[in-house]
Amino acid sequence: MDSSTDMSATMRIHQPYPGLFAYYDGRIAGKRLHSPEPNWLDDGAYSLGVASFALVSGHEALVYDTHISLDHARAIRRHLKSLGVTSIRVVMSHWHTDHVAGNGGFADCPILANSLTIETLKAKREVLENKTPPIMPVVMPTESFDRQLSLTIGSWTVELLQFDIHSADGTVLFIPAMGVLLAGDTLEDTVTYISEPEHIHRHIHDLKRMAELPIRRILPNHGAEEIIAAGGYPPSLIEANRLYLERLLSRINDPHLGEDSLAVFAEPEISSGATIYFAPYEEVHRQNIAVLRGALPDE
Repeated sequence: MDSSTDMSATMRIHQPYPGLFAYYDGRIAGKRLHSPEPNWLDDGAYSLGVASFALVSGHEALVYDTHISLDHARAIRRHLKSLGVTSIRVVMSHWHTDHVAGNGGFADCPILANSLTIETLKAKREVLENKTPPIMPVVMPTESFDRQLSLTIGSWTVELLQFDIHSADGTVLFIPAMGVLLAGDTLEDTVTYISEPEHIHRHIHDLKRMAELPIRRILPNHGAEEIIAAGGYPPSLIEANRLYLERLLSRINDPHLGEDSLAVFAEPEISSGATIYFAPYEEVHRQNIAVLRGALPDE
């Protein structure tokens, strides 16, 4: 594709709450950003829909994930500048490609991540630099925390909380005054993506722990644009993601498991409205079955 094309041209900006902005891109039928060939940007992020977020108060902003390209990061910064923001801090949800690719656009800002994210980024730096498309440069976090950290952004207080869901280094951002959870990839609609199948029991445990938070609404990085724009998902999304993992685990040795479509397998959660069926997650479901079968011993 033309390298001069602004990759953020299809990004949409929403304001689900006063001072909280969602930068959403993807879920456009037939549209690809990088190439027709398989690649992480188009197939792992853009096709499923991807959002980053910013919490703004006065001249301060907290950016949660830097999006899928440097163009997207620059577009976020232009928007924040238009709001009068002069001070930006970044929080990383975890180390995966579609959450760190825009770090270079915030290289002059403090970038916070938990210690495990930093360790993993160091270990995976060469891998990320050789992805298709490459993430170059891989800009590292400048500040670390472990387990929990409170931050003040203007008039807002936010809590950074560490969860082992989807990846061991997950960081979510909870805004107590709003009751809003920025969930990163710990929660998805239609179903969670299993990237570390050997940790599935921890994922289930931490989903139960997450459900104990006083959450009113959830804004995941991958979800339906209209729901994110309207304020996010109810807390039932946590249970829906947990039930999916528990059902998958209970049936993993069923030879007929792969015969069920995701629409059939997740029908209880879809019917209840806890999740919304989105056809591209059929491939995620097939991958989840494959990686989980490869990681667990035969019984």
